[in-house]
Parts: sequence; C-alpha cells; structure tokens
Amino acid sequence: MRRLAKPLSGSTQWLDYTGTTRIVPLLGGRANLAELAIAGPAGRIDGVALRLYDPATRRWRIHYANLRDGALTAALSGGFAQGRGEFFGDDSFDGRPIRVRFRIHCPQPERCLFEQAFSADGGKQWETNWLATDTRIGDGGA
Repeated sequence: MRRLAKPLSGSTQWLDYTGTTRIVPLLGGRANLAELAIAGPAGRIDGVALRLYDPATRRWRIHYANLRDGALTAALSGGFAQGRGEFFGDDSFDGRPIRVRFRIHCPQPERCLFEQAFSADGGKQWETNWLATDTRIGDGGA
C-alpha cells in the first residue's frame, strides 16, 4: 500500500506500507467488514470499513473509521459495472470540504487494486492519494 504523505498540498512524496486486510462477509453477502492493519516507516494504520449493499438501488455504501481516532468518515456511495467499482462522497480534509473518489478493480479473482483520490474543486480535478494491491492469501478457515 502507498499513500501520499501530504494530500492536496502539491507534495509528491509517497509512503509505503505492508500488512493485511481481512474481509468478513455478513448477512448473506449484503454486507462485509474489512479490517485493515498495515505498517511502514511512517507508522501504523489500523482501520475498519463497513460496506453495505442496497439491493433496491444496486448501490453500495462504504463507511470507514481509522482506529487512531475512531471517527467514521462520511459514507461513499457507488456500484460496480464491468468488474470495476467506483464510489463517491463528500467529506472534509484539513478543515476544507472535499470530494472523495474510491475505485476498486479486481483483474484476477485473487488480486484487487484500490485507489482513493481527493478533489478540492468539486470533482473537476482529482489527486490520487492512496494506492493498494490486495492479494488473497487464504480463506482464514480451519
């Protein structure tokens, strides 16, 4: 996983992390919980995402909390088309309003790519600030 050290500042310094994401399916696949535990030279990031599916709209909502402060971010909403997921939401960063875009693409069943970007101008320009590649290492079952 890589994250931009100082998003929306003009900085191009990236920080690298390694770790795990554990996915727990819930409610027959209409929800899941993703536990993130990663570390690198810049420290640890531990978080949890609750992803909820609305079958009436065929949309997902993603709720995330960094365990550093336990606060939930504003929900992202979106869906999947042709094997790619795209989710958007409004949030704030360093006290200013932003748009957030989160993309998921799984080119292989055991490998998924994640990208997060911020926009400070209502979505006209995007700055990618989070890149991750998740590779399945097992089910975790006995």
